[in-house]
Amino acid sequence: MTDKDIIFETSRYVYDLTNLAKEHGFKPEENWELSMQSTVGKTRIQRDFYPNNVAKISPDILLQVLHSIKTKLNLPLTQEEEAANKQTINLDELQYLVAYNPKRPRN
Repeated sequence: MTDKDIIFETSRYVYDLTNLAKEHGFKPEENWELSMQSTVGKTRIQRDFYPNNVAKISPDILLQVLHSIKTKLNLPLTQEEEAANKQTINLDELQYLVAYNPKRPRN
């Protein structure tokens, strides 16, 4: 995977988040929670929160895309994200980038 792939995935994901926020009337103080998830984690978030945004991203660039998106959205990295590497991504079977608003649980 190349830098072009990272830029493309980042741009596409940020575009989708912006559209979802407008579509669902997010207030300026509402933010997305963004995380790398396995299939089980993705399913749990989709079941518990709405709206949400899920993208399956190659494990090779998942961490770089997450960092890039968080930079664009001015969101801080968590300790787990800072400590993550390709080995932890593979061991935890992380393959999805999931965004949701914790203040908007699914009814």
